[in-house]
Amino acid sequence: MPRYCFRLQVRSEHLAEYRRRHREVWPEMLEALRDTGWRNYSLFLGEDGLLIGYVEADSLAEAQAAMAGTDVNRRWQAEMGQYFVDLEGAPPDEGFRLLPEVFNLEEQLGRRADDAV
Repeated sequence: MPRYCFRLQVRSEHLAEYRRRHREVWPEMLEALRDTGWRNYSLFLGEDGLLIGYVEADSLAEAQAAMAGTDVNRRWQAEMGQYFVDLEGAPPDEGFRLLPEVFNLEEQLGRRADDAV
């Protein structure tokens, strides 16, 4: 399963509200994420506003496109946009920066096991 990691920057004055909003994500948003292929999706927020997201999906581009076609996502992104810096006019779910994977434990252990055979 492909894994994706991304980052965004939450405005420092909105950290508490951002955390609160994510304790109470709309049920229809949760269902839409699940139904469009977002799996094992987590967000991590530092005290400095650095937001790191992790998601597994068959294709992130396809999962994003499927979410973009939902009304609940349009409403959620419109409300969430105010919390971020440096989106350059994009909604948060399109304005994040993907981080390349540089290490994966299972992958390297698997290669070692294959080499030992």
